[in-house]
Amino acid sequence: MPTFQFGKTAIEYTLQQVKGKEDISIVVEWMEGVTVVAPDHLVQEEINRVLRKKATWILDKWNSLNEIKRPPAPLEFVSGEKLPYLGRYYRIKVKQNQDIDKVKVLFHQGKFYIETPTSADDIEHVPMIREALKSWYIQRAQVKAEERVKRYAQRLGVTPAKLAVKEQKFRWGTCTPQGAIYLNWRLFLAPMRVVDYVIVHELAHLRYADHSKNFWNLVRSILPDYEERKEWLRVNGPTLTI
Repeated sequence: MPTFQFGKTAIEYTLQQVKGKEDISIVVEWMEGVTVVAPDHLVQEEINRVLRKKATWILDKWNSLNEIKRPPAPLEFVSGEKLPYLGRYYRIKVKQNQDIDKVKVLFHQGKFYIETPTSADDIEHVPMIREALKSWYIQRAQVKAEERVKRYAQRLGVTPAKLAVKEQKFRWGTCTPQGAIYLNWRLFLAPMRVVDYVIVHELAHLRYADHSKNFWNLVRSILPDYEERKEWLRVNGPTLTI
């Protein structure tokens, strides 16, 4: 997926080049992120120039769609704090271990156990723990995603070319023209019913690339209450962070 850099922010977008189109249009949608529709003859340098010019508007639009609930205060990663996973919160226990050189994360009997190297100071240990937890979430989410995608893909009669959980700044899920599905790891902080909605949404794009009436009817046939799940994510999405 192409990106362009605006300050310290890398903005991902979907590019559609259309024959006969005379100008560039930019659409920012919740769930779908940023879509750029450009003439097929336009070179990438010119597209990037327009995107840089519109970058402030793109970010403002995106924030207005997503800043419904305020993100929680950043965690300090000390014993007693809680971490979200699949809609529930679990306490963490942090201790130092002189025999390790990187952070270790274990989830056991409803609690996160985090070990940090004794060489890490108070400033270093926060980003180290955050990165270790991110890796843990991605690994666990990949397994869960494969289970759920298999279940719903059978019901929808589709087969994704690829499935991966990764970092995505502006989307909860993506279905590429090549049939690959990518899911944002932060999605798996939400309740399973919300995860299922995004999975069904992206799988439905393997049948319908747009958001036509047929697309939404297909989603509804699998999840009759999809609108409630979608609204939960719209409102609570900013809180899904560590």
